[in-house]
Amino acid sequence: MKKRWLLIMSAFIVLSILSACGSKNNAPETNGGGNNAAAAAGSAEAGVDTESKELTVYTALEDDQINEYLKTWKSKYPDVKLNIVRDSTGIITAKLLAEKDNPQADVVWGTAATSLLVLDQNGMIAPYSPKGIERIEPSFKDSANPAHWVGIDAWETAFTVNTVELEKKGIAIPQSYEDLIKPEYKGLITMPNPASSGTGFLTVSGLVQLKGAEQAWAYLDKLHENIGLYTHSGSKPAKMAGTGEYPIGISFGYRSISEKKKGSPVETVFPAEGSGWDVEANALVNKPAIKQVAKDFLDWAISDEAMQEYNKNFAIVSVKSDSSVIPEGYSKNPVEQLIKYDLQQAAKDREAILGEWTKRYDGKSEPKS
Repeated sequence: MKKRWLLIMSAFIVLSILSACGSKNNAPETNGGGNNAAAAAGSAEAGVDTESKELTVYTALEDDQINEYLKTWKSKYPDVKLNIVRDSTGIITAKLLAEKDNPQADVVWGTAATSLLVLDQNGMIAPYSPKGIERIEPSFKDSANPAHWVGIDAWETAFTVNTVELEKKGIAIPQSYEDLIKPEYKGLITMPNPASSGTGFLTVSGLVQLKGAEQAWAYLDKLHENIGLYTHSGSKPAKMAGTGEYPIGISFGYRSISEKKKGSPVETVFPAEGSGWDVEANALVNKPAIKQVAKDFLDWAISDEAMQEYNKNFAIVSVKSDSSVIPEGYSKNPVEQLIKYDLQQAAKDREAILGEWTKRYDGKSEPKS
């Protein structure tokens, strides 16, 4: 166990680096603990709404995860009305940015850390260190006090491959990014549009950091020739592979593994070159009056009960525990699958990467619903 967490610390050391550069915006400082709590109490606490029992949560977590995760919250806070707004990471990020001057969400839960960095750069995050933050591995949280974001788990690129369909065609199961550009896979692959999907973005951005920009775009040009469709959901390519509509889906580990558990004839493949990745993280939205129930929610979201639920789906979670397990379907050393990836750089490059990708490849994207 100790060795595994040393690996995690190595793989995620860049998060410590980026969070050390975390900026303080002009938001009121609200802190659940730490050295700045007294200072925060003199200013921000005056703006805390202790009466509201309604909470709006924006999230990019999967639909089938949300209900399970929320069971312990609802048992503890049965009188709080939750308004859950769920969509793909890119859409949630765009929605939050569009609402910058009139924010509707109270908290962001389980959304890519790279997106939260963009929001923070726009002054949209209110600093808050949830109760129990000292349990979070340093590389999974902002080092500022109060913290601007706190991670809960990490997810990574994986291929979902329909073995029955490929066997019918006499085609081997791809094991790497390089395999995906072979001519026999033409028209058989789907992947998420990075402007809509966090999985799509971490995959494309990961390739840029893995190969360098010039080689990455040259590779993506070749991959584009084999793509049948770009989806607006990170889950959809795995689901389409499961049905055989497109037998190869570039998706993420959890969704691919869950498709197999449902009985789909698929195999989960983690690319040989390594996987792009990101951290699912939480933050308090900067509003004139912060709701106490928003702070309560963020406290709960890193509780032991919540972490146990996250760990049922993700091999890498942000609280070290002797009871942590590697979910079925993941490799024995999931951290070793992750590429060296600078989340701060990914956030800085996000707009440019999405612009270039859209210009080159958006013609194959499915219609927006």
